[in-house]
Amino acid sequence: MTLLFPFVASLLFVVGAMFAKRSSDLGGGIWENSFVANILTALFFSTLWLLGGKFPGWNFLYQPIIVAVIFVVSQALMFLALDRGDVSIATPVLGTKIIFVAVLQTLLTSTPVGPKLWIAAALATLAVVLLNSSAGGQHSRVAFTIATSLLCGLFFALFDVLVQNFTPHWGQGRFLPILFFFVALFSLGFIPFFKGPIRRQSKEIWRPMSLAGLFIGAQALTFVYAIASFGNATEMNVIYAARGLWSVIAVWLIGHWFHSHESSLGRAVFQRRIAGAGFLMVAILIVLM
Repeated sequence: MTLLFPFVASLLFVVGAMFAKRSSDLGGGIWENSFVANILTALFFSTLWLLGGKFPGWNFLYQPIIVAVIFVVSQALMFLALDRGDVSIATPVLGTKIIFVAVLQTLLTSTPVGPKLWIAAALATLAVVLLNSSAGGQHSRVAFTIATSLLCGLFFALFDVLVQNFTPHWGQGRFLPILFFFVALFSLGFIPFFKGPIRRQSKEIWRPMSLAGLFIGAQALTFVYAIASFGNATEMNVIYAARGLWSVIAVWLIGHWFHSHESSLGRAVFQRRIAGAGFLMVAILIVLM
């Protein structure tokens, strides 16, 4: 039943990502989208304060601060890869987070990752690559895109593992709200990169931008709460990788609602994504067995 959390989060992420893409197409900046999403995410997590917990002492305050910095850096790397690099390269490489989680969980925790999860993580990573692969891209930008995307995957994986490690000392009702308070605070650093005053964004841009923030915040609450409460970061990420499958289905079925042009990709791309879906289903079955 705990794996329902990453499953629901994967669905919410796809909807949020499509709204974010629509906002970007209309002229919404990547830093503005990230700022709005982070602020709304912090508001979502503030509700967990009612769950209670404990404050282990001021000498432990470095824990939510470090994890918040890692989250903000991860977001910045992701948007940097998508903004200056090639989306067709960045998106598949970001999927390597699954392998990084498995590696970090082994190195930084006492929780062993057995052969079953290693196989599942490897298959899920291959699935993400196939699901998100697309033709095109300038070769001069490939190296930069791969480097920033790999770093982003590593930082997001480190975020998951540290949340799993630190939360028991605080309780979900203390660590997570405090963590995302610092995320919102540090997100103020995005303001100098805005295209202009965010309050002057048109209503046409604000609607998809705010909806993107709501769905991305909701999926973050669902996914991070699950890791903080139940652990099993590697298993959670394998199930969460199903967002690659949902994105393919969403683009082909309702992409026109968001004025998406991805459905015009060639047959070869679609076949690779179907193959990726197959690998992903095998990975999920391995975890569930």
